[in-house]
Amino acid sequence: MLFRALDTTLTNHKRVYRIYRELELNMRIKPRKRLQHEKPEPLAVPEAPNEVWSMDFMADQLADGRSFRTLNVLDDFNREGLAIEVDFSLPSERVVRALNQIVTWRGKPLAIRVDNGPEYVSGRLQTWAEKAGIELLYIQPGKSQQNAYVERYNRTVRTEWLGRYHFESIEEVQDHATRWLWTYNHERPNMGIRGMTPIQKLKAAYILFLDPIKNGGITRGSWALAASCVGKRRSRFGR
Repeated sequence: MLFRALDTTLTNHKRVYRIYRELELNMRIKPRKRLQHEKPEPLAVPEAPNEVWSMDFMADQLADGRSFRTLNVLDDFNREGLAIEVDFSLPSERVVRALNQIVTWRGKPLAIRVDNGPEYVSGRLQTWAEKAGIELLYIQPGKSQQNAYVERYNRTVRTEWLGRYHFESIEEVQDHATRWLWTYNHERPNMGIRGMTPIQKLKAAYILFLDPIKNGGITRGSWALAASCVGKRRSRFGR
């Protein structure tokens, strides 16, 4: 645009520079100020089963285009998938019902880590958690890394089965989720827990509870959760 305004027969580099300065094109562009980001603290690893659960939603579609959701619940201690709830709609009432079903065979956690979705901030869930004596740990908006355990689990769900197949019905999705969940917990090594399966780590916690020498200063009550979980898990899956 600058050269179009000049008479090309009289143009030289000195005149171009003079006009360049008169138009204040030589003003220095102020660099953007970079924000200093604090290094996030690593996500704490629970010391026993049922200390902290994590849960999160995922979304997908059936072959006919209808959308559905999954509710994934995870025990952060041994990365065990506690449930995958599937339906077209999963409101807060359905979330509470799913959690009650888990509590009946697993026992209740001390806390559950969640994001700020409407199902989690609803009065229904908060009332249930308060009555049950369970703390809801809300992550900061946009900080999904604060719920890293279930986020990593979600990626595994997506890559290993949810994103691989075209499902015709909700029942088909739920059936696949149930079978995959058993394999994930019992047969699939998890590098996040030193190559053990979630059930192997749960059983290791159970053995530590039984050994008073190895148990050290850990309370017997905390490891008692592991003992109950092993027995209930067998009856739940019939294996």
